[in-house]
Amino acid sequence: MPEYSLQLKLSQKLALAPQLQQAIRLLQLTRLELREYIQETVEANPLLEQVEPGESGQSSESEPESQPLDEYQEEASFSDDYDWESVSDPWPESTAYTGDFPEPQIVDDSTGSLREHLLWQINLGHFSASDAAIAAAIVYALDEDGFLDDDIEDIRASLAPDLLVDADEVLAVLHRIQRMEPVGVASRDTSECIRVQLSVLPGSTPGRDLARRLARSHIDLVADSDIARLRKETGADPENLETALELIRGLEPRPGARFDNRKDEYLVPDIYVRRHEDQWVVSLSPDNDPRLRLNDFYISLLRQQGGKDAEYLKGRLQEARWLLSSLELRNQTLLKVTQCIVEQQEPFFEQGEMAMKPMILKDVADLVGVHESTVSRATTRKYMLTPRGIYELKYFFSSHVKTDDGRTISAIAVKAHIQMLVEKEPHASPLSDQEIADLLRETGIIAARRTIAKYREALGLGSSSERRRAYRRLAS
Repeated sequence: MPEYSLQLKLSQKLALAPQLQQAIRLLQLTRLELREYIQETVEANPLLEQVEPGESGQSSESEPESQPLDEYQEEASFSDDYDWESVSDPWPESTAYTGDFPEPQIVDDSTGSLREHLLWQINLGHFSASDAAIAAAIVYALDEDGFLDDDIEDIRASLAPDLLVDADEVLAVLHRIQRMEPVGVASRDTSECIRVQLSVLPGSTPGRDLARRLARSHIDLVADSDIARLRKETGADPENLETALELIRGLEPRPGARFDNRKDEYLVPDIYVRRHEDQWVVSLSPDNDPRLRLNDFYISLLRQQGGKDAEYLKGRLQEARWLLSSLELRNQTLLKVTQCIVEQQEPFFEQGEMAMKPMILKDVADLVGVHESTVSRATTRKYMLTPRGIYELKYFFSSHVKTDDGRTISAIAVKAHIQMLVEKEPHASPLSDQEIADLLRETGIIAARRTIAKYREALGLGSSSERRRAYRRLAS
């Protein structure tokens, strides 16, 4: 006979109310996605209608005689980091764009064929539901060259609170994606990209082991084609070294480069930042106002009807109110997060990239009083128009580099210093990564040579030998 036993198992699960799920979903939508979602909702819900230009946005429900409808409204309970009791006018006049500077048309390259290619592979890859969600988050964090901009903690934060995962789970999925087509995609730097591509080659491939060693520890020398130093550092004979270098040269250092990731899609900024009386003022784009109201005809019908019709309209009325409240919350959250970013990065708006301060999602989340995932959703694919140009909100978050006095400086500021040094370098003898690191150290910025190489590649700048050849071609 089979043996039966009783076991107790304790597990942690997160249950989200439907209203909160809707609020989270709306927060992460872009302007165009939000417009499409609202259009679909209006077509499916007779209690909602869009206000035509010039019409009042109020419905008869706001008048005293509509008070009996309160019996149809259930109290919504939101237990996350949202304060629904403080919700007031969702689009106050003070947040309207004043048109102090022209609104440019900027190409939106947030989507592309590389992303579609990877998502297609994920759909066919037998991923579990949670692994598929992690994989999608990683894919959406890739830049145009196929590199992963966000770190593991950023990926975890973007999935919470509806999906709580460990760093090891994210890393496991990341390693699976890196071996998709194109191999090496989602790498954190060029060294990792080359190592991933080498790892899938047969073990009998000539020069493979030495090539992996070069990619791991001497990628800067490989980029500079410094054969003498490579021989000295590795102790390899010239023939084996040349075989390994030829193997590396045959790989793709930018796996996403062969995809056309740009589309002629133009965006309107979600946020406007302008200078007014010695202060930086943040305002929402008018496109954040969906101009929705409750339909007067169906409101009156709900008062008159009973039975199944009334039950149906009652449900649609509750859904409409949830949507209006969620849209109101979306705007408030977006405005609060952006105001906090502007306050923390005021030196950038005053002086430019070299004054950018290091900042992470947690810094803003603590100041605003929300979860890190809320900040991640509010800043993903949302754009800010400033007198200095248009920027994605995530642009203002970056890692830091130490200075000799114990303070930290933003990675974006370090990149600006590197750009300035390269622009002023002598064409006859371009600066090597080590020389750039030494010059930065003289200004108090401590950065390793590999860090300089990583930032230089992110700026699209070639190595010193590549720049020297480019200068010669221009001179000839």
